[in-house]
Amino acid sequence: MRTRPLGRTGIQVSAFTLGTMMFGPYGNPDPGACARIVHRALDGGINTIDTADVYGGEGLAERIVGKALRGRRDDVVLATKVNGPMGPGPNQRGSSRRWIVTAAEASLRRLGVDHLDLYQVHHPDPGTDVEETLGALTDLLRAGKVRAIGHSSLPPSEIVEAQWVAERRGLARFRSEQPHYSILNRGIEREVLPVCARYGLGVLVWSPLAMGLLSGRLRRNGTETASAGRLHWAPRHMTDERKLDAVEALVPVAEEAGLSLPHLALGFVTAHPSVTSAIIGPRTEEQLDDLLAGAGTVLGDDVLDRIDEIVPPGTDLGPVDVAYEPPSLARVNRRVAVGSVQDHPAAPI
Repeated sequence: MRTRPLGRTGIQVSAFTLGTMMFGPYGNPDPGACARIVHRALDGGINTIDTADVYGGEGLAERIVGKALRGRRDDVVLATKVNGPMGPGPNQRGSSRRWIVTAAEASLRRLGVDHLDLYQVHHPDPGTDVEETLGALTDLLRAGKVRAIGHSSLPPSEIVEAQWVAERRGLARFRSEQPHYSILNRGIEREVLPVCARYGLGVLVWSPLAMGLLSGRLRRNGTETASAGRLHWAPRHMTDERKLDAVEALVPVAEEAGLSLPHLALGFVTAHPSVTSAIIGPRTEEQLDDLLAGAGTVLGDDVLDRIDEIVPPGTDLGPVDVAYEPPSLARVNRRVAVGSVQDHPAAPI
C-alpha cells in the first residue's frame, strides 16, 4: 500500500483510507464483523481510519473502531468528524465552540483514546463564524487532544476564507479537505482541488465508487439493483439516467484495461495529483479484500483519456443527494440575498 503526505502536516497516510459509515444498522450490524474489517484493513496496509460521531447512530461506529484498535492505536492515523446532530437539542450539533469542545471529549471517550490525529468539521455551518470554529479547534490542538484539523465538503470560497482567517487571527490552519469525488462527479476538479493544492491541504475523497454505482454490481441489464437503503438516502443519484449511461460506457473501458470497474474507479481518483487518499467503505470482509486487490492500480494516459470522453473533466453528471447543498441553493426563493432578513430561518418568506 502506497503512502502519501497529508498536505504539509508531515503525517503519512495510506492511498486508501478505511471509512466506517457502514459500521452499524445502516450497513453491517455485527460489531464483531466490523472489528474484523478494521483488523483486515490494517493487515492489508491501510494505516488511516475515518469515522464520525454520527456514524451508526449515537456514536456506535466510534465505539466499534475504538474497541477494534485496542493494542494497535499507535499504528493508525485516526480521524473523526463533528457537526452532525447527536441529540434533539439545538446545541447538540454544528460548529460552535460550545459544541465542538463537548463533541471532541465525547469522541475521545467513545474511541478510548487520548488524542485524535485528524479532527474534521463534517459539513459547513453557515450560521457559525469560522473564527469561532477555528478558535475552538486551535485550543484542542494546543491541549494535545488533536494533532491536525480539517473540513469536509467546504466550497472553495470558504476554504480560502478559513485560511485567511487563520493567518490574520493567529489561529490554527485547516490541513485537509474531505470532498466527494468519483468518475461520475468530477466537479471538484474545477476549483476545490486547485485551491487545496494552493494551500497545501491534504485531500481525502469520499465515495469513489459513487455510492455503489461503480461497484460493478449495478447494471441496467443485471439482476441486482440499488438496495432500499441507498435508494432511500440517494434516490436522484441512484436512478440518474446520465450516470447509468456512463456506467455502461465505462464497463468496456475497464474490461479492455484488464480491470474490474471498482479498480478502474479507485485508480481514477488516486491518479489525481491533488488527491491524498480514497476513502473506501466496505460492508463485508469480502468487499474489502476485493478493494485492497486494486490498491496498486495505475491507469495509463490512454485509459484516462477514454474516461474523459465519457465524463469530461470538471463535470458532475448529476446531484449526490447526501452532498452538502449551500443555503443559496436550498432556499425556495433563490433570489433573496444570503444573509438578508428574509433568509433567516425564523423570518416569514
